[in-house]
Amino acid sequence: MTSKRSTALWAAYAGFLAPVALASPARAQTATATDTVPPILAPRTPIPPEGATAGVRRFSFIAYGDTRGRHDGVELQAEHQLVIEAMLNTIKRARTSADSIRFVLQSGDAVVNGSFAKMWSVSYVPLVNRLTQEGGVPYFLSVGNHDVGNSTDPADARRLAGLRNYFAANAKLLPAKGARRLDGYPVYAFGYGNTYVMAVDSHIPDDSVQLAWMTRQLESLDRRRYENVVVFFHHPVFSSGPHAVVTESQVVSIRARWMPLFRKHHVRLLLTGHEHLFEHWVERYRDAGGTHRIDEIVSGGGGAPLYGYMGEPDVRDYLAAGKPDSVTLEHLVRPAVDPGGNPFHFVVVHVDGTRIDVEVVAADWGRGFAPYRSRGAALNDPAR
Repeated sequence: MTSKRSTALWAAYAGFLAPVALASPARAQTATATDTVPPILAPRTPIPPEGATAGVRRFSFIAYGDTRGRHDGVELQAEHQLVIEAMLNTIKRARTSADSIRFVLQSGDAVVNGSFAKMWSVSYVPLVNRLTQEGGVPYFLSVGNHDVGNSTDPADARRLAGLRNYFAANAKLLPAKGARRLDGYPVYAFGYGNTYVMAVDSHIPDDSVQLAWMTRQLESLDRRRYENVVVFFHHPVFSSGPHAVVTESQVVSIRARWMPLFRKHHVRLLLTGHEHLFEHWVERYRDAGGTHRIDEIVSGGGGAPLYGYMGEPDVRDYLAAGKPDSVTLEHLVRPAVDPGGNPFHFVVVHVDGTRIDVEVVAADWGRGFAPYRSRGAALNDPAR
C-alpha cells in the first residue's frame, strides 16, 4: 500500500471520528454531576470460587469488543443488540454440551464517551443485562480509550469521570477487592477451571503500579492448576486497520513492556479490540522449554462502525528486539479491505485441557463469515 493512500485513508478515518470527539474534562465533570449509572444485574450463574472448578478442563467462553454506538445516550445500541441476540442463541444452544459457555469478555469501548452516564444507562447497561439474565453468564469488561478518555495521566479528570461510571456499571460483576483486583484500577483477574484470565488497562501500559501487579499475578500463579493464561485488553499489539497506519504510543509500550513478560510466563492468548474488524496474529518464540506461541485475536466487531484493512504494521524494531527469543510473527487472518467484509461478530473460545480452539460467529447479514475459510481454527501447533 502506498504512503499516499495510507495518508488519505487515515485522514478519512480521523474525519469520521470528529463528530464523536471526546468531551473536555470540564464538560465531562458537569455531565456526570447529576446522572448516575445503574449497576448491570448480577449474573444468574456467577463465577464459582476458584477452588470449586479446580478439576474443570473443558468449557467455553465468549470474547468480543467495541460496542459503542452511533446514538449512545439516546437509545439502545442497535448494532450491539444484533450481536447480543446472536450471543444469546449461541449460549442457549451450548447449554446442553460438555463445554457450555461460562462467561463473556469484552475488550473495551463500551460507549462513545464513558464520562457521560446516560451513554451507559440508556444504551449499554440494558443490553448487557440480557446476557447476565437471559444468558445467565458473568460478564467482564476491560476499558477502552472511549471509556476513559485519551489522556494517559491516571489523574486526568476525563479518565476519572469515565472510571467512576465504569465502576458503577460493573459494581456487581467485578471480582471482590483483594489479591485478584488492583484497587482503583479497572484491572483484575479470575480463575475458571484450568484457565486464568486477566483484564488490564492498555491505555496506560507504562503505569508502574499496574505493571507490578501484572508481574506479581504471573509470578505467583500455580501453573500446575492454571495451564492456560488469557489476557484481554483494548489496544492490539499488532493490527492492520486504521490504528496501524500511525503506531500509537500505547502499542509501542505494550510491545516493549508487556510482551517480554507474556513470553516469560507463557501466556497463551491475547484478546483485544480497538480495530473494528477481525484478525488473528501468531507470535512464536523459543526459550529453554522449547518453542511456544502466543495467539492475538483482534475482535472489535461488537457494534461500533466497521473498519477495513489499511496495511501491515511496522514490526521491524519489535522483531529485532525479540531476536534473542527467536521471535517470529504470522498474520494468520487478515481483514477485508472493504469494511463491509468485516461483519459484526464475536468469538467463542473452546478450552479442552491445553487445546484451545476458536470459532467466529457473525451476526445478522454476516452470518456466512468464514475468516479461516471456515468459522474456526485450533490455536496449537502440531507436535514436533
